[in-house]
Amino acid sequence: MTAPQLENTFVKLSLLDLSNYKQLHDIASEKDLIYYSPSNISTPDTLKEYVQTAVDGYYRKTTIPFIIYDKKTKTYAGSTRFGLINWNNKVLHIGWTWIGKKFQGSGLNKQMKFLMLQYAFETLLFEKVEFRIDERNIRSRKAAEKLGATLEGVLRKDTLMQDGFRRNTCCYGILKEEWPDIKKTVFNGL
Repeated sequence: MTAPQLENTFVKLSLLDLSNYKQLHDIASEKDLIYYSPSNISTPDTLKEYVQTAVDGYYRKTTIPFIIYDKKTKTYAGSTRFGLINWNNKVLHIGWTWIGKKFQGSGLNKQMKFLMLQYAFETLLFEKVEFRIDERNIRSRKAAEKLGATLEGVLRKDTLMQDGFRRNTCCYGILKEEWPDIKKTVFNGL
């Protein structure tokens, strides 16, 4: 599997690996950046472990991790990935997304989600893309809904967080047959 490079005039998504992850040290150490994630990236060691896990998944063909480069500011902005890739059923998750606070609300997330959805549906020809979001993370839930994703259900107390809290996870999805309309209405003009 060759990692795609997804790119438009605003953002470039390249394979995240042990050769480039250090570009994200400063962003990863921002306070509460991934508060609603069960992962920890706040130190150089925990960030390296996080990237190593993503790289291992890439070689097992279950993830494609990306480093995000903001072309407007000419700086690295964070990370995202395709995960839990089920090649047989043609379903994958978009998630593990975190961008520095100065990039939040800039439109960068919408640009990269467009590239990822387009690749999943139009190149990989997948049937469904899912997003799994902590029920308490209202900002991310609203972002998924703005992308046209449908809330399909809530998994109760299914994920153990760093602080011992067991979170409820909201499951959102976009189906292949919904993509053309979403592309036209949500992403029109990108």
